[in-house]
Amino acid sequence: MNTPTFATLGVREPIVKALESAGITSPFPIQVDTLPDTLAGRDVLGRGKTGSGKTLAFAIPMVSRLAGDLAGGNRRPNRPVGLILAPTRELATQIAAALEPLANAYDLKITTIFGGVSQQRQVQALKGGVDIVVACPGRLEDLMKQRLVTLDAVEVTVLDEADHMADLGFLPVVTRLLAATPAHGQRLLFSATLDNGVDKLVKRFLKSPVMHSVDEANSPVAAMTHHVFDVSSVEQKRVLVHKLASGTGRRILFMRTKHQARKLAKQLTEAGIPSVDLHGNLSQPARDRNLAAFSAGTARVLVATDVAARGVHVDDVELVVHVDPPAEHKAYLHRSGRTARAGSAGDVVTVVLPEQRKDLALLMRKAAIKVTPQQVTAESAPVAQLVGEVAAYVKPTVRIETQVGGQPRTGGGARGGSGGARGGARGSNPARGNRPQHAGASSAGGTRSGGSSTTRSAPAGARRSSGTRGAAAAGTTGGLAAFSRDGASRRRRG
Repeated sequence: MNTPTFATLGVREPIVKALESAGITSPFPIQVDTLPDTLAGRDVLGRGKTGSGKTLAFAIPMVSRLAGDLAGGNRRPNRPVGLILAPTRELATQIAAALEPLANAYDLKITTIFGGVSQQRQVQALKGGVDIVVACPGRLEDLMKQRLVTLDAVEVTVLDEADHMADLGFLPVVTRLLAATPAHGQRLLFSATLDNGVDKLVKRFLKSPVMHSVDEANSPVAAMTHHVFDVSSVEQKRVLVHKLASGTGRRILFMRTKHQARKLAKQLTEAGIPSVDLHGNLSQPARDRNLAAFSAGTARVLVATDVAARGVHVDDVELVVHVDPPAEHKAYLHRSGRTARAGSAGDVVTVVLPEQRKDLALLMRKAAIKVTPQQVTAESAPVAQLVGEVAAYVKPTVRIETQVGGQPRTGGGARGGSGGARGGARGSNPARGNRPQHAGASSAGGTRSGGSSTTRSAPAGARRSSGTRGAAAAGTTGGLAAFSRDGASRRRRG
């Protein structure tokens, strides 16, 4: 049996060329399974593990159908024809990055809509006319209530990470948004599980959906190797975590609280390991700068809370460390899914104190992961094998930060451009981060966010995301964030 290609699956030639320009020549299993149905206009329910290629599984048919006979006529202000709903700002940004080059092949315009930044840029983009909106539910509903956007022209709707929407309490908002789209439109829903009310969305809004499931809902990635490191004390844990962070490759360290994530990033940077933090207390510009620094390699370590467990797609993350074990097995799988993506290999380490061993054993059984715990110290051979070559010491840079009121203060480079770490509390968690800030909050390109302290410099290589066409954080490498547009045919709608 011949291996299918994008062309044989029915993908239009300009999109195939765009994919080839990005080095993407062979479809992933979830794309092979779903594309014939999605390109034909059927409603599809897709399930695949993180890193399985589902973003392109819905991006390709959305662009292909909206660029064809489906959506004729001029581009209209405030009336998009394509809608993608995502649970977090990070995921919305990554989806836009993957979608934009495909859309450029047909001159389709994209914008992102989410909270944590001023809505003014988003409103202006909508007024100028956009074809596809990638949005978080809270901010999009706010704009609808202000009559700044209408969904009555939407012809293709995608709901990504539906189970995470349910976890964050978004399903009532999502239900109202889907009800505002035309009943005859195509709807694609992607979710790891169908619990917590996701099944009700499927029954109400999808018409005779075709279901495609590449793997079991909680199946781990085959190329991912899991390790459980038992330590006897908090001090041993601290030394071990610093050791695991000291290698040359990219690694993500997960913490339970925002304060501890910020603190560990600072400690690592002061120890000569350039690190940035990512959590809900950061303003959106700060999140973008920190992700850009991590993606560019200016910072080798990202210390994050569960806000980064989904939607952060950076290539070549070789190690994920659960510094604090997660509360439940789905969080473990999604955190771990930041490595071993798109067929690459990766390692996952969970650091466990004596009082955590019983809870972790139960969590791993629920996650269907079998691993034998190892008693280690920072000098143990299994640790050294994971660390590999130890990176050279990097002297922390002294940064000048300006507090509210204009009083300067000096800080270490540990913040890595996260100037909104204290003040950006308006977007403090994913469930609230989609809501608009109070009047006076800055735009995504501004230097002040909701009264937060601001940073005058950012890590080298980090750039701010200020555009509305794609609205992807500079430097991130999820999907097709940076590929050539040469040779892609275009068709201007209107």
